[in-house]
Amino acid sequence: MRSDTRVREAARDIGARYGVDYTDDAAVTALLAERRKSLETEQRRPAAYLGLLTLMAGMFLPFAIPLSPALDAHLFAVLGAAGALTVVGAALLVHARAQWKQALRNGPLAGYREVLGVARAHGIPLAHIPPWLEGRSTGGGGKGAAPVPTYPPVEPAPEVPSDSPPDSTPAPAPSAPAPSAPAPSPPTTASVSVSVPPKPSAVSSYEHMADAGGWHDETGCLLFLAGAGGVTWAVTVGTAVGYAALLLVPVAVWIWLAGRRQGREKEELREEALKYVTALEAAQAAGARVPELSPQLRALLDDHH
Repeated sequence: MRSDTRVREAARDIGARYGVDYTDDAAVTALLAERRKSLETEQRRPAAYLGLLTLMAGMFLPFAIPLSPALDAHLFAVLGAAGALTVVGAALLVHARAQWKQALRNGPLAGYREVLGVARAHGIPLAHIPPWLEGRSTGGGGKGAAPVPTYPPVEPAPEVPSDSPPDSTPAPAPSAPAPSAPAPSPPTTASVSVSVPPKPSAVSSYEHMADAGGWHDETGCLLFLAGAGGVTWAVTVGTAVGYAALLLVPVAVWIWLAGRRQGREKEELREEALKYVTALEAAQAAGARVPELSPQLRALLDDHH
C-alpha cells in the first residue's frame, strides 16, 4: 500500500466502515489469526457432526433391510425413517454451512478482501491469498465461497509536476569560489531497488507436474490383486487360462517404479519451487512488486506455512 497513495487512502476508508485499520500490519495479522480460528470452530460445531451422522444413517439404513428380518417386516416404516433421517441430516449440514458462510462473508474479513481487490485494481499484484480467506479448499481449488472482489483496472497515478516554474532562471553564481563539497556517499541499501528473482525452468516444470500422478499406487495394487486373483482361480478351478493373469504382476511392478521415479523427480522440483516462492516472499517484504503465484505455487506456499 505504501507504493500507491490512492490504495492507502482507500484502505483507510474501508477500515473506517469496518472499524479496522487495514494499514496496520500487526492489527491485520492478529485479525486474520483470530478470524481463521473462529471459522475453524464454526466448521466443527456439533450441528455439522450430527448432520453428517444423521445423513449417513438415513442413507445406509435401507441397505440393512435384507440383513435383518425385523426390518424387512416393517419395510415402509424403515424406508420412511430413512427418508426422514436423510432430510434432517441434510438440513443440519446446510444450516452449519450457512452459518460458516455468514461468518466468512461478513465482518472485517469482507473489508480485508475489499482492500485486496482495490490493490489488485491499482496494479499491485497479490502474491499470496490464503485459501481459507476465500472459502476455498485446502489445496486452493475452486472459486471459493467468498472470493476477492474484482474491480475495474485503475490508470496509474500521474506524475507530480515540479514545483519550480519552467521559465525560472538559475540563481547567479557566487563571486567567491564556494568551498569544496564533500564527496557524495555511496548509495545505501535502502535506495537500491529490490530485484524480483526470475522464475527458473525447474519451477515451471513443477507447476506442470504438481497435479500429475497420484494414481500409480492404486493402479499397481489393483493389477497385483487381479493377477493374484487369476492365479487363485486357476488353482481352485483348474483352468490354465487363469495363469495368464500372472502377466499383470510385472506390469504392476513397472507402474509402481514409474510412480516412484515421478515422485522423486517431483520432490526435487518441489525444493526448487519452494526456494523460488521463499525468495519472492523476501522480495515482497523488502518492497518489491512480485508476480501473482499460480495455483500450484499458492498450494505449495500454504503447505510451507
